[in-house]
Amino acid sequence: MTWQSQDPPPDHAAVKSGAVGVLLVNLGTPDGPDAKSVKRYLLEFLSDRRVVEIPALAWQPILRGIILNTRPKKSAHAYSQVWTEEGSPLAAITARQAVMLQERLGDAAVVRHAMRYGKPAIGDELQALMDEGCERILLAPLYPQYSGATTATVVDKAGDKLREMRWQPALRTLPAYHDDPVHIAALARDLGAQLNALDFAPEVLLLSFHGMPERTLHLGDPYHCQCRKTARLLEAAMDRPGLRFVTTFQSRFGRAKWLEPATDAVLEEEARKGTQRLAVAAPGFSADCLETLEELAIRGREQFLAAGGTYYAALACLNDGEVGMDMLEALVRRELAGWIG
Repeated sequence: MTWQSQDPPPDHAAVKSGAVGVLLVNLGTPDGPDAKSVKRYLLEFLSDRRVVEIPALAWQPILRGIILNTRPKKSAHAYSQVWTEEGSPLAAITARQAVMLQERLGDAAVVRHAMRYGKPAIGDELQALMDEGCERILLAPLYPQYSGATTATVVDKAGDKLREMRWQPALRTLPAYHDDPVHIAALARDLGAQLNALDFAPEVLLLSFHGMPERTLHLGDPYHCQCRKTARLLEAAMDRPGLRFVTTFQSRFGRAKWLEPATDAVLEEEARKGTQRLAVAAPGFSADCLETLEELAIRGREQFLAAGGTYYAALACLNDGEVGMDMLEALVRRELAGWIG
């Protein structure tokens, strides 16, 4: 039996090729709501030079000698308050987003998901896509606003894997979509529906973004400006006369000066000024997580009510709802242009 020149020889190893892949990536989570798992997660997270920009010789003794001996127990308690039967909310939602995106894209692309810190690991999932024949891969960090501590470190980690690979895939990266009309429209529609479903009419809608050290702004990181732009565009798109929009930054850590105003301080200040009805949304998060479900929904409520507020609601992120998935599909299809039909 002979074989044609365009066919592989009979002894050629079976190799899958020609496919397109999509890797959705979010921040990460401990494997469980216990101090040991949290300690392992925090060691990886807080050892990232993109996250903590202090020389390792100065930072690692503080991290290993103080922080990792005090913070895990406290954080584990916080995680235990939001943990579900599916595990971490962030991990479960991101996994569902990947499954639902796969259903929407069909045979056009292979969709997987990964976490920057913890599991599934970015390198493992890139290899899995390559093993499935994906020679072209869209790396999709699910951060609407760009920061060196989020999007850039995802790309760094993908680069670490690429350095190990003899056969590398062609790689594209989903850009920040903080001001994308598709994203703003999705937020306006989803948050508007949630506000309409409340049993009270908020006086204030607090838009809380994850905080960053203020020095990152002065060093050229666009995160602060992109958060502010998202907030401005969202307020205009929602068009709610009588509803006051306030932009804040949460999750301060350490002694350095962070972006302001701080969410916890504003919650107390609003209540003390006489605001009785307040809702909070987190348009910098693509999925609900510890920072939204515990810090905002639980501790934020306690702070606002203790300071004199009466009604409080923490609105959900876009997550894997229809509006959010419509947006995600639109963004991904746009970035896959030329790779899929």
